[in-house]
Amino acid sequence: MNRRQFARTSAIVSAGATLMPRALHIISKRSISDLVIGHGDFRYRVDQEWGNLDPMAHPVKNCHEMVQDRSGRLIMITDEVKNNILIYDRSGKLVSSWGTTFPYGHGLTLSDEGDAEYLWICDNGFDGNAQVVKTTLDGKEVMRLANPKTFGEYGEEDNFYPTETAVAANGDIYVADGYGSQWILQYASDGTFIRKFGGRGDGDSQFSTAHGVCIDSRGKGDPTLMITSRGHNAFKRYSMDGAYLETLFLPGAFVCRAVIDDDILYSGVCWSRLKYLNQTPNSGFVTILDASGTVVSNPGGTQPEYRDGELQLMLQQEDLFHHCHDVCVDSDKNLYVCQWNAEQSYPIKLERI
Repeated sequence: MNRRQFARTSAIVSAGATLMPRALHIISKRSISDLVIGHGDFRYRVDQEWGNLDPMAHPVKNCHEMVQDRSGRLIMITDEVKNNILIYDRSGKLVSSWGTTFPYGHGLTLSDEGDAEYLWICDNGFDGNAQVVKTTLDGKEVMRLANPKTFGEYGEEDNFYPTETAVAANGDIYVADGYGSQWILQYASDGTFIRKFGGRGDGDSQFSTAHGVCIDSRGKGDPTLMITSRGHNAFKRYSMDGAYLETLFLPGAFVCRAVIDDDILYSGVCWSRLKYLNQTPNSGFVTILDASGTVVSNPGGTQPEYRDGELQLMLQQEDLFHHCHDVCVDSDKNLYVCQWNAEQSYPIKLERI
């Protein structure tokens, strides 16, 4: 997508809410257990109770992100300092919890280094204490990346509010400053700074909320970076050394990070876009793309539609999700949806059918 395409689509959207493909389905609590959502080969039965815990013992504020380790455990980060990390088994039973030092815990990435697995945690640091920390699975700190202000890449006026990390096969670490100055920061495995690229703006190689970053190793070519530009309703692809390659435009979908499993890309959609350029509160769904970048299913959203090769506006369909913030895919291809600003609700399981 270039600026002309984005402007054309924005003009179409701003013509009014009459573009909404079909009416929003209001779902009663009684019907949720029977609800099947999604399209084509990617359809799911909703289990809204899967991750529920005693909120007095194990509270959450926002369920930000989730990963699965080798043993099948599901590890989630929240910004509740009573227990920043909650670890579930596949049945939804809590098996462990830890963490009291991440008041803005947001990003959670699993790094498999052969001999062991590690977590990379991003704390936005809206309190002035941004953190990008590597830990063991049980919470022992292994490494802490330096704030870009400390080595001269940011000025005093530049905000650093990191949202996500990705780790390459060679150990390089990519940090998305998605709530700050919109740069992608690249560090070597020992924490040495290498470069930054992107930055805030509406150019093809710039970002509007660089919320997530992941390594895309699909295909026979070199791996690439798939980086979120949420305000642009897009993922942007870059080379591993920061060269812009292409944009995947997803009209109507304020996407979070890309999660790649086999050849399929999954993402939580934090808001739908109903009128003009504004997101609609308490909306969201999950979007699923195949290896070619074609949207094949929108669980909780409208069925993807292409006209003359162009993807049409996508919206929330079922009144089920509030601000889907992340999707975790387990080894059976079930999905676990983490939500932001959703009345302190726990993750929802989508069972693949």
